Amino acid sequence: YASATRPPAVYRGNPFQVEVAVAFGGDIDAEGAVTLMRFANRVPLFYQQSACAITRTLIDTDWRNYRLSQSSGALPTGPLVVLVHLASVWVPFTSESKEAIAHYPEIIKEIRLGLQECGRRVGEHIGRQRRAAEAARKKSYIEQYISHIADALQEITGDGSRRRKQVENNLQSI
Repeated sequence: YASATRPPAVYRGNPFQVEVAVAFGGDIDAEGAVTLMRFANRVPLFYQQSACAITRTLIDTDWRNYRLSQSSGALPTGPLVVLVHLASVWVPFTSESKEAIAHYPEIIKEIRLGLQECGRRVGEHIGRQRRAAEAARKKSYIEQYISHIADALQEITGDGSRRRKQVENNLQSI
């Protein structure tokens, strides 16, 4: 889980604030597209997702930098839920139906910065997971040969089987 609250900004004289939250992993579908939840003044935006500035900004952000796969011109794929909330005294909707947020450069910039901040945290988390998995793989690979190394050291030094067991235990603790 990562979240970012951008400091208040202004478009056409109207203040606004962007909040972004990201949930990664868990029971989320790892193969499907990212789930996007859009809100404006705490009201969910269910329709016209493709016409919204939030969706366009999410697609335009290069999620490959954050270790998620993404085809060009599409939402990224992976176990991720992205929540974006725009709070303002005057939300610039695309139409009277209030189903999508208009494409103002100031708003797009703040959404992008919030997504990037959360993306960096998710990328760090994915990197830690990959490093831990790689270390576990290397450890299991080395553990296969500990008994052979202990046998070879016993032959070289001429020690007894008791000493061999001690060497094997020391190698496993390392």
